[in-house]
Order: sequence, then C-alpha cells, then structure tokens
Amino acid sequence: MKKLINLPKRLLIQLCFFLFQNPLLANFMSGRIYQGELKKACTPGLNCYSCPAAVTSCPMGAMQLFLGGAKHSISLFVTGLLLSAGVVFGRLICGYVCPFGLFQDLLYKIKTRKLILQLKYARYIKYAVLLFFVILLPYFIRCGLSGLGSPWFCEYICPAGTIFGAAPLLAANEFLRSMLSWRFVLKALIAVAVIISSVFVFRIFCKVLCPLGAVYALFNRFAVFKMHCDKEKCISCGDCRKACHIRLDPAEKPNSPECVRCRECVSSCKSKALK
Repeated sequence: MKKLINLPKRLLIQLCFFLFQNPLLANFMSGRIYQGELKKACTPGLNCYSCPAAVTSCPMGAMQLFLGGAKHSISLFVTGLLLSAGVVFGRLICGYVCPFGLFQDLLYKIKTRKLILQLKYARYIKYAVLLFFVILLPYFIRCGLSGLGSPWFCEYICPAGTIFGAAPLLAANEFLRSMLSWRFVLKALIAVAVIISSVFVFRIFCKVLCPLGAVYALFNRFAVFKMHCDKEKCISCGDCRKACHIRLDPAEKPNSPECVRCRECVSSCKSKALK
C-alpha cells in the first residue's frame, strides 16, 4: 500500500481511471464480455467495448455505429460527451483518463534509449484517420444486406481493441481462434508495431494514429483547463522544452494540439512560470 501511495500523482490518477473503466478484471480469465446497462454509456478515453474488463463503451466505436446507420440513443450522448470533454478538458483526457494512454506510458518507462521524433507531418495522420475511418467510410459504405456501415477504425486499425479486446478473448475461446482472418493479422501487426515503438517513443499512437486524440486536439487551445505561461516569470532557460517528451516549446506554445498535459514541463520549470 505504501508503494502505491508513493506512485507519481499522474500515474496514480491514471490507474484509478483505468480501474473505474475496467473493474471486471476476472473476465480476462473467463473471456466473457460485460453487456449490462452500463455499456450504454461511453468513457471519454479509448477503451474497447470488447475488453472483458470494460463496463462502458468506446466513443469512437459508438460514433462509427451511429454514422453507419445503427439506431441507438447513445448517438447524441456520444456527441455531447466528446464536445463537452473537449471544451472542458481538451487533451487532459489523453494524459489522465485514457487507458491506452496509460498503457503507452508504462511501456515508455521500460529502461531503454529513448528516441525524440518531431513527426512534423506524421502527426496529421490522426486527423485523416478520424475523417476517413471514423466518419466517411462508416457513413458512405454500407452492407447490401443490413444497410449498415462497418466500424472501419475498430476493424482495421485500433490497437487498443486488439490488445485489450481481441487478444484475451482469443486466448480464452478456441472457436474464435478458428475464425481468424487477414484483418486480425493486419491489426495484430499494427498492435505489435505500436507496442514496440511505444517503448522508445513517447505516446507514438497518440501522436500519429489516435482519432480520439485528434478530436481533443482541436479543443486544446480553447479548453477550460489549459496551460499558461507567465512571461514575467519566464527566464527563457529552455528547461520546459527539454523536459517535454514531444519536444514542444511550452513557454511559447503552451496549448499546442499535440500536448497531452503530462505536466513534465511544469515540474521542470524553476521559475514556476508554467501552470
């Protein structure tokens, strides 16, 4: 218990939110998926519906189902949730609430040589993923028999679904393993690439592929909770830029769309100019 209390504050908050969204840990062994009333609600983070421990739905999955033609009262809730969370918190959700963000942070803590990648243009890929795989493809491409669109991001890309949903379900269910297709192989390769790269690069999935991060990034500059740099206190030492795992410049652009609010810059600021 003492070791748990001594954990860094942000990590402790992340763990609490993970357990709040995924309390049914015993289901990992049985391979069951909770389908009770709570699944009608969405978490603001990327947390797969098919994760055995999950008690809520993923907003990206719900949005794709809604745009694909599924009639469900959850649609307006998802829209309201994303807009409200974005306006109030911005990418603070990424830094403190998102379970897959926690997963990447834990991988990054593995002691290895770290790589700092600017990803000047690659960071725009997540907006393309949001536009095409979450919005346009589910809306315009419908199955002839059902008339419904498919959750393209969930089926072809999402590593969170592969790691926390598909992997434990396949491990516990021989019938599911017999039905594997090339789509799972594609998603497994993406998941493995994200896992390996997350050991060396901070939040690589958040920066490049996450459509939910793209949604919150649009609000980062206007959110109620945002960063502020007191120019009168700032001594331009550059410590905040060196502390930033993404190599942003918090003193000049404290509310960059790429900032996930890890607060490493705030901790490094000797003059207490950042808050």
